Amino acid sequence: MNSLFVGRPIVKSSYNVYTLPSSICGGHFFKVSNSLSLYDDHRRTRIEIIRNSELIPKHVAIIMDGNRRWAKARGLPVQEGHKFLAPNLKNICNISSKLGIQVITAFAFSTENWNRSSEEVDFLMRLFEEFFEEFMRLGVRVSLIGGKSKLPTKLQQVIELTEEVTKSNEGLHLMMALNYGGQYDMLQATKNIASKVKDGLIKLEDIDYTLFEQELTTKCAKFPKPDLLIRTGGEQRISNFLLWQLAYSELYFTNTLFPDFGEEALMDAIFSFQRRHRRFGGHTY
Repeated sequence: MNSLFVGRPIVKSSYNVYTLPSSICGGHFFKVSNSLSLYDDHRRTRIEIIRNSELIPKHVAIIMDGNRRWAKARGLPVQEGHKFLAPNLKNICNISSKLGIQVITAFAFSTENWNRSSEEVDFLMRLFEEFFEEFMRLGVRVSLIGGKSKLPTKLQQVIELTEEVTKSNEGLHLMMALNYGGQYDMLQATKNIASKVKDGLIKLEDIDYTLFEQELTTKCAKFPKPDLLIRTGGEQRISNFLLWQLAYSELYFTNTLFPDFGEEALMDAIFSFQRRHRRFGGHTY
């Protein structure tokens, strides 16, 4: 700033416009910027659009990426980044519930994540135990999608209890993807259908899209197909997540690392979704 203004107070008016004292510029108020006023108007308009129930996605899937990079950038153990799982998801669930979003599917641990160090995997398993115990009391319905049998016995027990306790909860449904892979999901569905054909429970000609989807792990949700996929952390890929279910989903990638993913970042994703024209393979005109 020019030396003329050094040490002079800048006053904020009630209209979010910053002015300099009248002693400067010949007794006239000097408007530094009205950008905050314009920003507030834009934000209010955006909130009104976001709250339009007709434009709210029913199902939002999230790939929670960037925990390890967040920690390493700060010289911290990777576990410190993972600790944001529960508070951030709680915040996301709270906001989503208020907006009218009905399903959140969070990708927490993939079938490939077992290749990480035993120290990190053990920490994550303990963290997931705490997570399910905490979310048991949150008032949302909680379900697991993924291969439960490979998880530690204690974690399996906590998950089963959480699913039982929360199964009658109305409102938001949170699906946690642990030991999950999209290819695995489709493979187990195919095996289940083949077994039913072999046992004479269904005929080959009975197999269609609807029947196949009833064998996927997401069948527990009222709206099993995400309208919007959000991936934090800057990578632009779906990483073997919900391969069948994401066929017509809108994809949103943000550079924000998951520990930093808060209300404003979530609103940005939803606003982006609301400005898109979903065609489902149809014409643009």
